[in-house]
Amino acid sequence: MIEKATFAGGCFWCMVKPFVEWDGIHKVTSGYMGGHLENPTYEDVKKGTSGHLEVVEIEFDPTIFSYEQLLEIYWMQIDPTDAFGQFHDRGESYTTAIFTYTDEQKQIALASKEKLANSGRFDKPIVTKIRDAERFYPAEDYHQDYYKKEAEHYQQDRAISGRDEFITKHWEK
Repeated sequence: MIEKATFAGGCFWCMVKPFVEWDGIHKVTSGYMGGHLENPTYEDVKKGTSGHLEVVEIEFDPTIFSYEQLLEIYWMQIDPTDAFGQFHDRGESYTTAIFTYTDEQKQIALASKEKLANSGRFDKPIVTKIRDAERFYPAEDYHQDYYKKEAEHYQQDRAISGRDEFITKHWEK
C-alpha cells in the first residue's frame, strides 16, 4: 500500500535527499503544487507568476515508514517561522506548506504543527501552512535527484543558503 505526502520546504533540491534513503520510501519527486497555472515550468514558478510552490512528492509505504516520521524529518529541514521564503530563496514559491491528501493526514499534520509550536524550540510563531493537496506537476528532468546529478553545484548552493546552519542551531542541540 503506497501513500503520498507532499511538502514545500523552499528549494526542492534540498528537500529530496533527507527523505530518499529511508526504508519504506519508494520515490521522491521534485515538482510544483498549489498554483493556478496548468503545466508550470521552473521559470514560471521561480518568477512567482504561477502561484505554485516548489515541493517534493514522496511515495511511501506507511506500514514501514509512517506519515508522522515523514513530518518529523520535514520540520527539521525548514525554518517554519519564515513566511516569506526559505533561507536565501525568497518569495511565495519558496514558502513552506504541508499538502495533505486525506483527513487523517490533515489531523496528523495539525497535531504535529501544534506540538512543534508548543515545544519552545522557536521564538516566533510557526507559519507553515497546512493545505489540501492539489494537482502535482513534476519538475523538469534536470531537477530530479539534482543533489546527485549536479553534486558540486548542489553542495555549493546549499553551503551558501544558510539551511545547514539553521538546522544545526535548532535541531542538533
